[in-house]
Amino acid sequence: MEKFEKKIWLSSPTMHGDELKWVTDAFDKNWITTAGENVNECEKLVAEYVGCKYAVALSCGTASLHLAVKLAGEKLYGQPKPNQGTLQGHKVFCSDMTFDATVNSVAYEDGEAVFIDTERDTWNMDPVALEKAFEIYPDVKLVVLVHLYGTPAKIDEIKAICDKHGALIVEDAAESFGATYKGKQTGTFGDYNAISFNGNNLYSA
Repeated sequence: MEKFEKKIWLSSPTMHGDELKWVTDAFDKNWITTAGENVNECEKLVAEYVGCKYAVALSCGTASLHLAVKLAGEKLYGQPKPNQGTLQGHKVFCSDMTFDATVNSVAYEDGEAVFIDTERDTWNMDPVALEKAFEIYPDVKLVVLVHLYGTPAKIDEIKAICDKHGALIVEDAAESFGATYKGKQTGTFGDYNAISFNGNNLYSA
């Protein structure tokens, strides 16, 4: 194997001129916190762009996935006991080709991830394998679906399977902000959805 002449970046950082202006604005207004007009505006603009009712800005995509999984667990199984996660004793179907944050969010809530094979067309969750998994584990009620490298999964097929089995979907759209599926933005198909602005995640923006 020969070394490349130049480094090939997965995602190189870019600046467009206004970043320093808005960071300075936040400093000047003493909004170096989790609140403030910049955060509020960011949430509003993202919700409008994606086409959902609400967006909540968190520290990172991992935190948003954790919150989404936690909320899904509470909706399915109720409030957990102290020092237990919302998925205690429950299996969760997860994409097998993804960043570890997807699966960590399940582990944080004491769930057990069951990996679903990837299909060739999109490198995402295989609907055929998902249906087979429900045959093996019919009690599963949560699916964490990933859109890898900005490419939407086969959402119609996966949603139909989840609806058939009464399962909720957490849509990990961290890498697909800006991507569309049949004219609709990813990050709007799940019961709970997460996007990210990390440079490595904005493949489609």
